[in-house]
Amino acid sequence: MQTEVKETPRYALVAAVQLPNVSDTEFESSLAELRELAKTLGFQAVHTFVQKRNSFDRTAYLGVGKLEEISLFVKNGIRSDAEDEPAQAPGEGTFEIDALLVDHEISPSQARNLELAVGCQVMDRTMVILEIFHRNARSRAARAQVEIARLGYMAPRLREAAKLAGPQGRQRSGTGGRGAGESHTELDRRKVRDRIAELQREIIAMELERKTQRARRLERQGHGLCGVSLVGYTNAGKSTLMRALTGSEVLVANKLFATLDTTVRALYPESVPRVLVSDTVGFIKNLPHGLVASFKSTLEEALDAALLLHVIDASDPGFERQLEVTDTVLQEIGADDVPRIRVFNKIDHVGDEAEQAAWRAELQQRYPGCVVMSARRPEDVQAMHATIVDFFRQDLEETELLLPWSAQQLRGEIFQHCQVLEERAEDAGSWFRVRGEPEALRKLREQLDPGSRGREKEYWEQ
Repeated sequence: MQTEVKETPRYALVAAVQLPNVSDTEFESSLAELRELAKTLGFQAVHTFVQKRNSFDRTAYLGVGKLEEISLFVKNGIRSDAEDEPAQAPGEGTFEIDALLVDHEISPSQARNLELAVGCQVMDRTMVILEIFHRNARSRAARAQVEIARLGYMAPRLREAAKLAGPQGRQRSGTGGRGAGESHTELDRRKVRDRIAELQREIIAMELERKTQRARRLERQGHGLCGVSLVGYTNAGKSTLMRALTGSEVLVANKLFATLDTTVRALYPESVPRVLVSDTVGFIKNLPHGLVASFKSTLEEALDAALLLHVIDASDPGFERQLEVTDTVLQEIGADDVPRIRVFNKIDHVGDEAEQAAWRAELQQRYPGCVVMSARRPEDVQAMHATIVDFFRQDLEETELLLPWSAQQLRGEIFQHCQVLEERAEDAGSWFRVRGEPEALRKLREQLDPGSRGREKEYWEQ
């Protein structure tokens, strides 16, 4: 009999400084997002500490009074019967606070002083995101990219760690991996630099391999690749839409950064031209620049795509901020010139049918040409499917082909690469009126009897 093992709950506090130039709405939205990030990481955020200041404290991010308040909270713990308030005194029936999550990226010295002041582990926003990426990355490329970002984040923090370690960080000569006069900290930094260089070489090799595979895929198809990339804020419903459009089994989870590895599947039912759909990693506000750079190869599916579907959570009150974040990241990776359709997803999460209809009309008025839908409604998915196919068919050509009886082996090629509008048999062979990409039609004509072209024109002009 298999026994179910329950994960021990971990409790965290959330702390943030609100600067004068940050509105209450934006500030609360960022805090809510950090609490969701904590949930993804396995923490239960039990209390939030907020302080309004003109600037961050250079020593420990927060002011002295707020540090004492948090320290007392950490010391007393959380009552098991009321997890939103601290216990009056430590003892039985209380749970310890495992971490303090800070809603900004703070310096190594600020993090060290903050830990000493409050008495528990401190994780800033960047560290939380990096840890989530580290746990969720599956492919070899994603793991390498995440490790580079983590090493780049940890390298400047080695000096602060050495201070806490005491004499071990002091300079002294030795043998083995350490040179004369080289401290443990310097040795660690050198190891970090060497490891980053090694990972970068691996990523370059993987990028070359990916380009080779893509070239082979194009060659097998015999015509231009019609690629669609789903981009957007994390947890906007991209993977659900991907699953609905392609009929594939991709991970769908109601948590931030459920998808880190790019997945490519064919649009289903398949169309002419054949369309490939890719799901990409979600974006988030204040995404560490190291991650943007590290995940550029992951996001290159967006650069390769002929069309971007910018998926937005229509039910999120802060969707405008999320929309701006995605636009900014796409600009950073050079994908802002790729044709784009805004897809407002999760409309079924907006009130009743009357409220949904009103919100749909307002979104369509504010964002002309957008699509408002739910990836869980078959009729909406079907309409989205048609929109994608129509986009790629706008540059197709219509022509006539005569397939002689002696070349019937090419019949499958015609149906694979063209949309057959009409077919009729006669003495010379099968006549097709088709719609397809110019390059695909040119290759088909080359394989057919060159003398058939004049007969094609004569037949269709009758």
